[in-house]
Amino acid sequence: MKTVELFSLSGRVAVVTGGSTGLGRQMAEALAEMGANVVLCARKKERCEQAAAELGALGVKTLALACDVRKPDDIQKVVDSTVTAFGTIDILINNAGASWGAPVEEMKLEHWNKVIETNLTGTFLFSQAAGKVMIPQRRGKIINIASVAGLRGSPPQFQAIGYQASKGGVITFTKDLACKWAAHNINVNAIAPGWFPTNMSGVVIERNREMLRQRIPLGRFGTDFDLKGAAVFLASAASDYVTGQVLAVDGGQTAW
Repeated sequence: MKTVELFSLSGRVAVVTGGSTGLGRQMAEALAEMGANVVLCARKKERCEQAAAELGALGVKTLALACDVRKPDDIQKVVDSTVTAFGTIDILINNAGASWGAPVEEMKLEHWNKVIETNLTGTFLFSQAAGKVMIPQRRGKIINIASVAGLRGSPPQFQAIGYQASKGGVITFTKDLACKWAAHNINVNAIAPGWFPTNMSGVVIERNREMLRQRIPLGRFGTDFDLKGAAVFLASAASDYVTGQVLAVDGGQTAW
């Protein structure tokens, strides 16, 4: 197989949670540019519809759906609608995420639960539902969006222990699911982004810009293009012999 064919996603069907904005939108665009039909789902359907219309201009088919990944019924509706529209699910990117900032001693249980239920339980629920489609067809690519925050602790000025814990959980979940579903020819990997300006991280970056930049060997934050290659690699045949891995896209932050 030629290299260009290894990276092609022509005719594949991808579901991207939280795919209407930010990192999810960037990765969805990358898959569409490589030929994948894309299903975008998030809590705000109107944002998904706008993003789907933009991606449709690339010549692929798109579908926009409302979904709260904490709700199994919402997830099942997305899976069923995708199979009805396209007949299959080849790729799942578990990107939907949440965070909450508060000192550990003041963190309310409801806020802890919201983060864990979205980032970790949502990843489990969506993988489970999509897996029931992928297992019978004996193929599938699951990409979980973790974070460098899940690889280690953070300085005291970053008070988001629920986020850190949830992303650490996503990393271990990824490794274990990869072991469990390798027998079904399903690849399960994770991307651990570093600092990318998004709606979730923007305020933290602005308040700590120079300190954060000094901790990144490449000396800059992630851009609107820096996750595209990683997403396409892990979604395509180019990564068929890669599973249970965590790819840090962080400008070298975790190398120090």
